[in-house]
Amino acid sequence: MSLFEIVLLGVALSADAFAVTISNMFAYPDESRARQLMMPVLFGLFQGLMPLAGYLAGGAAATLIERYSGIVTLVILGFIGGSMLREGVTAILHPKEEGDVEAGGRLTAAKLLLQAVATAIDAFAVGVSLRARAVNILFAAPVIGVTTALLCLVALAVGRRLGEALGDRAQIAGGAVLVCIGLRAFFF
Repeated sequence: MSLFEIVLLGVALSADAFAVTISNMFAYPDESRARQLMMPVLFGLFQGLMPLAGYLAGGAAATLIERYSGIVTLVILGFIGGSMLREGVTAILHPKEEGDVEAGGRLTAAKLLLQAVATAIDAFAVGVSLRARAVNILFAAPVIGVTTALLCLVALAVGRRLGEALGDRAQIAGGAVLVCIGLRAFFF
């Protein structure tokens, strides 16, 4: 595979991570820059590691992971997205008054890690196919990871701007996107 083909593959694989990054920016606009930058780093890392794992696993484990990847993705993103939807609806129905302390609703490292795994499961299957095509995985995996990280950096800016435009409804939109990604992974 050429560099161009691998970058295109990285763009395709990063679509979910891109959407999740935007959703997180909707739901958690006040997170620190460091926490926001964890998204491109973790998503890129997992998008690069999962093809490597699929390449190395090759056969039996790959079939098992491919079989259950949709349900795992649905459960993880459905849970996180559902929580975001609940928090968003609660915030609209019961707006904070001046002096109220914000409850929960933080973008934790654990949430980010779960999202990184959920959005990279399909990259595992790609690793199996790269092995079948005898692609140099030590070249392809980092290119896929860097491509994802760069696109997620773009998603940070896009999400910030869209989140400002959506205002209070941004968290609901972000949760809905995560649930839709989970449903797509389960049914398709």
